[in-house]
Amino acid sequence: MTAYAVCALAAEERERLIIEHLPQVHWIATRIQEKLPANINIEDLVSAGVIGLIAAIDNYDPSHGASLRTYAEYKIRGAILDSIRGLDGVPTHKRKRVRQVADAIATLEQRLQRAPAEEEVAAELNLQLSEYQTWLNDIKGVSLGSLEVIEDGEELDLLKFIAGDEEQIPARILERSELKRVITEGINKMPQNERLVLSLYYHEELNMREIAPILGLHITRVSQLRMQAILRLRAYIEKKWPSGRRGIF
Repeated sequence: MTAYAVCALAAEERERLIIEHLPQVHWIATRIQEKLPANINIEDLVSAGVIGLIAAIDNYDPSHGASLRTYAEYKIRGAILDSIRGLDGVPTHKRKRVRQVADAIATLEQRLQRAPAEEEVAAELNLQLSEYQTWLNDIKGVSLGSLEVIEDGEELDLLKFIAGDEEQIPARILERSELKRVITEGINKMPQNERLVLSLYYHEELNMREIAPILGLHITRVSQLRMQAILRLRAYIEKKWPSGRRGIF
């Protein structure tokens, strides 16, 4: 058999596998779309899922022990969730700054073996402290997972829509338990003022204006502390939690 014939056969088998697994893409996309706001189009999710399916087929290695269907589900779901993250409306320059700050924090924590101070993060970024704090103000609308949208005037976290019945299987419960442990560790390593801001904001459900007088700080400063705490946590999770585990939190 010629090399051309072998390539043609491989291409034909690839196309067959794509067609065979398309129903799996539709099923996963539909399950996710049912839990999302109405403005999220199912066709967009399916298109993203097909990209994940093709990546699964092209990169599948049976020696790893997982079936193609299982591996494809992982890649399809991951591609769809990535596409949802792209719908959050966060400008590119803000995403870049979020990445830069998170990377600087992670680098400093590795080097110093402790949580770096604001001044140290600013220096790592070659910024004055005031410039760094301006960055924090600029990216304050970016959440931990960058998954917040506005629908009918209400802020919604898309992550709340994604969990389904399959999240209750033992493996998922174990993963969530482990992630909760990692998040707790990350919060406990933060400076006390940032830890307190997160607690008041997420646990006590107070807004920035309510937190400011409790801490005796200006609302702008509270917002900066919250953003910095989120980026610290983001950096810690990325270091301690395998990046390949998608859709867990």
